[in-house]
Amino acid sequence: MAQDPYTELGVARTASADEIRKAFRKLAKQFHPDQHPGDKAAEERFKRVSGAFDILGDVEKKKKFDRGELDADGRETMRGYSGGNPFGQGGSPFGGGSRGQTAEGVNFDDILGEMFGRGGQGGGRGFQSKGPDIRARLEIDLEDAIKGASRRITFGDGRSLDVTIPKGAAEGQSLRLKAQGHPGRNGGPNGDVLIELSLRPHPLYRVEGADLHMDLPVSVPDAVLGAKIDAPTPEGNVALSVPKGSNSGAILRLKGRGGVDGTTGRRGDLFARLVVTLPEPQDERLVTLAEKWRAEHPYAANRKA
Repeated sequence: MAQDPYTELGVARTASADEIRKAFRKLAKQFHPDQHPGDKAAEERFKRVSGAFDILGDVEKKKKFDRGELDADGRETMRGYSGGNPFGQGGSPFGGGSRGQTAEGVNFDDILGEMFGRGGQGGGRGFQSKGPDIRARLEIDLEDAIKGASRRITFGDGRSLDVTIPKGAAEGQSLRLKAQGHPGRNGGPNGDVLIELSLRPHPLYRVEGADLHMDLPVSVPDAVLGAKIDAPTPEGNVALSVPKGSNSGAILRLKGRGGVDGTTGRRGDLFARLVVTLPEPQDERLVTLAEKWRAEHPYAANRKA
């Protein structure tokens, strides 16, 4: 004998028609045969859930069950039996099968159709369902993320797709290519292709949100005297003014030369951290000048002279 339909759906005896319907939808989707091909246990549970809803989702059957005139299989008890089909009106061994109107006037097949597409055969074997999605990972360059680009990705089956990378694409962002996934079941729609983007590490820039950071070498004379030097940006070199007396660690900002905020479209900034760099190989004149300077102006790096 089937389990008590209230227990099968996990609802209280005082549950409203809406609560019963919601419980059925959740369980039917969870145990639908299309979600578990070949799983007999899931198929049986789906049948039991369907049978329970066939009783509790029908106003008259629910009243009869509550009065003890129907058992959990939808069959009339001695209290309500008047002869005829021992399985009830629908002739189904798992809860009727008439697929009659529910308490809210919604057909049993309509409810399943909302979740799995129209197909109509009982037991879930003929229902349409969307095909599985395909997931893939695509590495892109920072410049692709800033400017946008088109890249081709090839799958294991040899099929290739062109992927449009939007401006402001970010690490971990997912792009959806609709209906490019696996075929659906029984004529259902194809699944989608989900592309997760991954930024390749850049040899120069570090990404922090929409901003970029970099270390920028500067010569000793340019740091001491100040100068205009070439600073690389994603669009090419620009002239950057290095203030007189700059030290290593000083940070200069190039406004609007960073990445792109994918949400607002705002262009970030590029921050250049100055790194005072000695020439290679060492210039003897610089060594002589440094020796003379140290002898005449001794100082430690962590305090003023």
